[in-house]
Amino acid sequence: MGQPVLGILTLYLNDRGLMEEKPIYERMTTAGKNLGLDIFVFTPADVNYAQNRINAHMYDTTTKSWSRKWRSFPHMIYDRCRIQKSHRFVQLSHFRKKYGHLTFLNRVLRNKWTVYKTLNREEKFRPHLPLTRYYDGQSDLTELIRKYPLVYLKPINGTGGRGILRIEKEQSGSYLIQGRDQSRRIVSPQRVGLTGIHNRLAKWNLRENHYLVQQGIQLKLANGRVHDYRMLVQKNRSGEWEVTGCAGRIGPSGSITSNLHGGGQAVKMKTLLNDWIKNEELAASVKQKAEELGVDIAAHLERSYGRLCELALDLAIDRKGQIWLLEVNPKPSREVFIQAGERETYRRAIIRPLEYAAWLYEQKVQRKDKAKAAAESLTRRDARDDTRDVTRDDTRDDSWNEFMDEFEERS
Repeated sequence: MGQPVLGILTLYLNDRGLMEEKPIYERMTTAGKNLGLDIFVFTPADVNYAQNRINAHMYDTTTKSWSRKWRSFPHMIYDRCRIQKSHRFVQLSHFRKKYGHLTFLNRVLRNKWTVYKTLNREEKFRPHLPLTRYYDGQSDLTELIRKYPLVYLKPINGTGGRGILRIEKEQSGSYLIQGRDQSRRIVSPQRVGLTGIHNRLAKWNLRENHYLVQQGIQLKLANGRVHDYRMLVQKNRSGEWEVTGCAGRIGPSGSITSNLHGGGQAVKMKTLLNDWIKNEELAASVKQKAEELGVDIAAHLERSYGRLCELALDLAIDRKGQIWLLEVNPKPSREVFIQAGERETYRRAIIRPLEYAAWLYEQKVQRKDKAKAAAESLTRRDARDDTRDVTRDDTRDDSWNEFMDEFEERS
């Protein structure tokens, strides 16, 4: 079947053709070359639908430069497209629908609410899921505020810490509201009474903007900064789920999230977890359980939604060592590992989707070869059967002739 071709599907960030993650694609193209993969990058806007051709972005690993070239469709597609509120995302939806029959390394994962419901149906995952409600009215928020001292509000399709609000009940009985707007800017903290919460949040249009209300987990360090963990689970070169790495994230002062794009910093998981739990033996056990949970979640979501090749899990771990799944990210970045000083993990994070693509292609070749061999075997068997039929027909003809000769002699 020739050299396997992998197309990386992405979106332009604006109408001037600015492309996200270009340095990552350069590293992937270089690594893919060593694996025998021919890699190019494209967006839905680069597709000629009439001719089924792609005006691809090609990276030359020798000259370290980009160029454009018309290409046929690749054998496999690695979808790196994140949600945008733009016409470009409409183009993406059309592309996915028209070419959904092609081989994708990763199918589309559903929104946060659907993923939560999918996992919550499984008894083994429930202890790790903070109670979550879809915001359909004030009563949904009131229910959780009365039940928990800490509550988060987050958009159903949000990424990067955008549009998240945190409501914490203080000892005085008032509620502290903090957050980040859709541009990741920190919202000025405000204290209100229970009855004032809904008035304060009215401008956020929680129902129209499809928000979730989630039980909060207390994750403030001694310095007042929040922290969590980013775990990357990927398919390996054998097509099996495996934890590539897990790093800690610490938010900046005054922030309710730990996202790196929002100014957070990355640290090694072991360092942060030992400092948080203050029990190395328990920390080691928690790490192992978190990795087992990560693999189980990835496998279950793949069974539910179709082929996947990687997922990032945002995890919280409380003081008792209980593991909580905050959310699942289907299009993870890898920078958390390089910032945490884990270069080898960063390298593996880049190469594993490529190794999986090579494995997937080889499986496809083997299936085709087996089908061809089976067809050839069937053809040979049919030919033998035809020969036997001719022989039997000849034998019947001889017997009939002998019978007629004998009959004529008697007559």
